[in-house]
Amino acid sequence: MDDERLNKLTMELRRGVLVLVALASLKQEHYGYSLRKKLEQAGLDIDEGTLYPLLRRLEDQGLLTSNWRVEDGRKRRFYQTSADGLDALTQMQQEWQKLNQSTGMILGEQQ
Repeated sequence: MDDERLNKLTMELRRGVLVLVALASLKQEHYGYSLRKKLEQAGLDIDEGTLYPLLRRLEDQGLLTSNWRVEDGRKRRFYQTSADGLDALTQMQQEWQKLNQSTGMILGEQQ
């Protein structure tokens, strides 16, 4: 398989996972760059062109809250998972467990 096709498939796979990890990571308040660094430390590299639209979309859906404040002399927008976001996270974690188990069984059959 060529690299371009593999990259597209990988991006599709990551898209849903990013929602899950963003909601989970934002149980503690972060601004965009600090969230990006936290995800990178966990092995999930995400560029700004993906992260910031995701944060805006999740906030528009009521899954995140945000507020502006000055920290270290800079104005930053801090995001945190809302009550609805925590409910969604719980449900998504359950779905993730089911998908992970089913996928593991199917992939295990391929060996």
